[in-house]
Amino acid sequence: MERRDRIAEPWGKRTPYGAGDSWPARVDLYLAAGVDAAAVRWVQSASVLHSNGDGLDIAVQDGAIVGVRGRVADRVNRGRLGPKDLFGWQANAAPDRLTRPLIRRDGELVETDWDTAMDQIVRRSTALLAERGAEAIGFYTSGQLFLEEYYTLGVIARGGIGTNHLDGNTRLCTATAAEALKESFGSDGQPGSYSDIDHADVIALYGHNVAETQTVLWSRMLDRLAGPNPPRLICVDPRPTPVAAHATVHLAPLPGTNVALMNGLLHELLANHWIDDDYIAAHTVGFAELRSCVADYPPEAVARICGVEAAALREAAQILGTARRLLSTVLQGFYQSHQATAASVQVNNIHLVRGMLGRPGCGVLQMNGQPTAQNTRECGADGDLAGFRNWANDAHVAELAELWNVDRAHLAHDEPPTHAMKIFGKAEDGSLGMLWVSATNPAVSLPELARVRAILAKESLFLVVQDIFLTETAELADVVLPAAAWGEKTGTFTNADRTVHLSDKAIEPPGEARSDLDILLDYARRMEFRDKDGDPLPAWHDPESAFEAWKKCSAGRPCDYTGLTYALLRGGSGIQWPCTTAHPEGTERLYADGKFWSAPDYCETYGKDVVTGTPLDAEEYRALNPDAKAIIKAAEYHPAKERPGAEFPLALITGRTLYHFHTRTKTARAPQLEAAAPEVWVEISRHDADELGIGEGDLVEVSSPRGSLHAKARLSGIRRGVLFVPFHYGYWDGDGSGHHRAANELTPTLWDPASKQPLFKTSVARARRLERAAGPSPAPTTAASAPLDPAIPATVGGSAAAVYEAFPAAAR
Repeated sequence: MERRDRIAEPWGKRTPYGAGDSWPARVDLYLAAGVDAAAVRWVQSASVLHSNGDGLDIAVQDGAIVGVRGRVADRVNRGRLGPKDLFGWQANAAPDRLTRPLIRRDGELVETDWDTAMDQIVRRSTALLAERGAEAIGFYTSGQLFLEEYYTLGVIARGGIGTNHLDGNTRLCTATAAEALKESFGSDGQPGSYSDIDHADVIALYGHNVAETQTVLWSRMLDRLAGPNPPRLICVDPRPTPVAAHATVHLAPLPGTNVALMNGLLHELLANHWIDDDYIAAHTVGFAELRSCVADYPPEAVARICGVEAAALREAAQILGTARRLLSTVLQGFYQSHQATAASVQVNNIHLVRGMLGRPGCGVLQMNGQPTAQNTRECGADGDLAGFRNWANDAHVAELAELWNVDRAHLAHDEPPTHAMKIFGKAEDGSLGMLWVSATNPAVSLPELARVRAILAKESLFLVVQDIFLTETAELADVVLPAAAWGEKTGTFTNADRTVHLSDKAIEPPGEARSDLDILLDYARRMEFRDKDGDPLPAWHDPESAFEAWKKCSAGRPCDYTGLTYALLRGGSGIQWPCTTAHPEGTERLYADGKFWSAPDYCETYGKDVVTGTPLDAEEYRALNPDAKAIIKAAEYHPAKERPGAEFPLALITGRTLYHFHTRTKTARAPQLEAAAPEVWVEISRHDADELGIGEGDLVEVSSPRGSLHAKARLSGIRRGVLFVPFHYGYWDGDGSGHHRAANELTPTLWDPASKQPLFKTSVARARRLERAAGPSPAPTTAASAPLDPAIPATVGGSAAAVYEAFPAAAR
């Protein structure tokens, strides 16, 4: 056993392997001081602070979590853990956990009992239903609960109350992933698998800083790069990420120009006939429109739009066009930017014109940002219907009503389910009288925060917040419900490559905190929701019975879980859906047979115009795709609505970083993670810094048309004309001096017309120095925020063990 500083070395020691080989095992371990690994009880779980789905075991001693270790049997990580996995669990024991319900009295939140808190919620719910109907109530949930909880929430909201206002914060991070998959393949569901890394000879990453967002997946890529026959990498990102540092070609386009860049790459693939004519003819529709569209995007024209070198674009296209096994991944750099869906669909198009799907090393991963984002979409806890059903297909709605044994008319479906930004708009105009927020913090994570705070604080809005800490959102609530955290409840969750994991309860929640499932079922019972036969709705009573009910809902749909059980998920690896009697060990890749879930009577959506968002109706879709093929959708580039100019000359992008997750409610309570990145920073290029008289560590005011923040400058290798600010930093642990830390004070209330995902990477900005530096920026030195000045001390501070001795030499 060796110990390494896993803050300084986030990806751990290399275990090289070659193309077609299995990824060697390495077990990472972190235990609290003085704890003996042989003396603890180990409980199965998986990671909850990112979307990778790393299998891990929780160490329990004397009723408390005292550490974690990677699960060597798990297909996702083969025993490895990243920094957030290793250290983030410490937040469970934070002294400021919510332990009793709170209600607002005389303007202050005060402790109360569960009956009093739930009575207030039930009375307000009942009154709103009687006075204004179901559409007066809305729900806004997370990407961090369990499948069983999302499915229960969906049944309560749609089948019990009958509201159409149900969405999740997955709208902020993964809505475009779902939309891009639906537009190209007729249904959600990642075509690729993490194991494609083991076989690919080219890996292309589009707006996906995998080194920071999915550290263990980057470890897998690094191990391939360190072994024989390494893959070539293409990186599309305006920042100098670790991916960019290892890339064969790094394209750093101006924010908002991704569609032009993708059209340029496709132009070169077609111009050089790096395409599979037979695959296109047999398995796709729409190719002629793509050919016509991309003809207008030669490299020189694209170079002028995007600010990249034409030669680099050609080189990237040549690598894509000559790859034998191509894996592509996509994340927030595309999803949260201008023309988000249109750009992401073009990544799918590259695979369709090249016939690169369904074989080892050939796949697309439209990545998720959260550990259970996939489950919100499957279970209908966002702007979808449960089981990837089509809200515009009357037969699908009738099927769901029959499954739940509720009146079909009760399932509101005259228009699409209400997306998050529209839900908050309804709260703003007063048409929404109650909003129930669970496990998310919109007072920091939504765009244009001054507006969001005003909405959440409206007297006309009854705000319920269900969480584990008193977040910035909870501080504005009328009722706060203390929830159990990960490790304190049982349930399943599904990662970004469709791997389903079971997380068993390891310890009791603190005080009177309850699992989210128990809270939701308690609400349903108090509201006396019933099905058509008078039986309780939902009918289940615990996690496993909820899972069994979900299996019935998923049967025959793309996300089919019918072959899975809690018993099957215990003791070994997670399993990829669909898992059925025909595929009892799960399904590694989708579309291997060239058949898609896009038949008009089966598909999850009839699709949209990816540029305007205009939906197709059933007949239009049937005429477009009667034979259930994949759909190639072309998209013209249109300039962003907000572009740099004289008053705001810079482009501002926001995003997530290595040591923190979302609004830091968990990671800031883990000492190693908080010490690694304790304060907000702004990244700026040397050229822009020199023009503005800004030096490393200077306190800078960054402003947009909506607000400003104060942050210390990190002079980095970011492209000229672009600023980057992490969005993690809110006010719960601030000094009380005002709203000057959160990146979303600056971002606009704009969203992609197809996916309805907010565009966090389209703001214009200006920067000015407020104070000279007393020292360097607090930004970490380990990844994309690495300083230009080599004299700045390296980020360190997290010793953890890696166990190699347990494995034979052949497996190392």
